[in-house]
Amino acid sequence: MKTRNLAFIAVSIATLIYGLNYTIAKDVMPTYVKPFAFILLRVSGATIVFWIASLFVKSEKIDKSDFKKIFIASFFGIALNMLAFFKGLSLTTPISASVMMVTSPIMVLIFSSILIKKGIEKQKILGVFIGLIGAILLIIYGSSSNNASTNSNWGNFLVFINAASYGLYLVLAKNLIAKYHPITFIKWLYLFGLILVIPFGFNELQEIEWQKIPENIYWSIGFVVVFTTCITYLFNLYGLSKLKPTTVGVFIYLQPVIATMYALFMGSDSLNLVKISSTLLIFLGVYLVTKRTKK
Repeated sequence: MKTRNLAFIAVSIATLIYGLNYTIAKDVMPTYVKPFAFILLRVSGATIVFWIASLFVKSEKIDKSDFKKIFIASFFGIALNMLAFFKGLSLTTPISASVMMVTSPIMVLIFSSILIKKGIEKQKILGVFIGLIGAILLIIYGSSSNNASTNSNWGNFLVFINAASYGLYLVLAKNLIAKYHPITFIKWLYLFGLILVIPFGFNELQEIEWQKIPENIYWSIGFVVVFTTCITYLFNLYGLSKLKPTTVGVFIYLQPVIATMYALFMGSDSLNLVKISSTLLIFLGVYLVTKRTKK
């Protein structure tokens, strides 16, 4: 029970960081760093960090048959996931992007059912849809911003692709995490991811005018590389090793809540009854999905 609680705490911290990331990353893109260049920086930094970290853990050999599985997990969990998310975020608003991410638990349920023949309890289905209703209410009626972009629909679609990709990654990574040490798994995951994103981000990386970037933007870039990339993936991997993919995926529901709260703290949004009601619905959804059911 204690280990399960630690897993919940780890996933909650990762979710908090993700919630802050929407606004922080949006401040950087596309004015100072274009989306694909940002992803290349993010994945490069994380790859270096995890390979250095691997020097301090016991060496572990990867089965040849698992390299293909890790590569596929990297495609969905690193390359497609991150490229689609940052490109989408650069076109839409942070709150819109955070709410689109709540479709991820739905995808986890679908992929778990298809790939690992996972049964779905009625309580968890109810929790998923209650949380989804709360998130939809939050974005449709809870935003006080009326800014619109001709590319916002495309941006939202890309964030949906990211959410589906992340949901599939959670399912694919479950067995691999149970088999290998988290650092061993994640260093290969990011190395393959780096190979996949280099063709997309190399040209944009060369366009960055480093001397014109303000100091606070450098801090924002550092936050995304260290916290949003390294810390969140480690914490989510730990949570995934102790919890079901569906349970980890449903914490996505908290992201629009955190994104909204951060906007309130920064004075860029206001609170109303719809936002409070949406938040309660989202937390109820998380509770129903994470609560253990009697068999």
